Amino acid sequence: MRIIVINGPNLNMLGKREADHYGTGTMDELMKSLKENHPNHTFEFFQSNHEGELVDFIQSLVVKNYAEAIIANFGGLTHTSVSIRDALALLDIPKIEVHLSNIHAREEFRHTSRTAGACNGVIAGFGFHSYHLAVNAVERLVGD
Repeated sequence: MRIIVINGPNLNMLGKREADHYGTGTMDELMKSLKENHPNHTFEFFQSNHEGELVDFIQSLVVKNYAEAIIANFGGLTHTSVSIRDALALLDIPKIEVHLSNIHAREEFRHTSRTAGACNGVIAGFGFHSYHLAVNAVERLVGD
């Protein structure tokens, strides 16, 4: 199965920012871990700090029609982006939103996700393991 992993603003700085919320691992370590722990799947990774680039990338998946699922962490845009939510709604494949930290145990503005409504589910608070749990959820949704 081809799984697209999308990461939004500031996630390229993993390992350098707020270790108490995000851990000490880097984005490269996360990607390596996903590939090593789920060898039966093909992963494609995309990260951008720009909302429009994220929307363009998601729209390109509609045109390409080659991904079986999406795992996405839109960072701070989770709480603000109607545009990303609308782009996600164009895709008729499983979509799981993930968060490294428990967004519901943090600042109040993080408690609401604008993008989650266009996803099949949300996994939050388990660090890098949130992404692995999302792979398991996608497998169940696709029946793989």
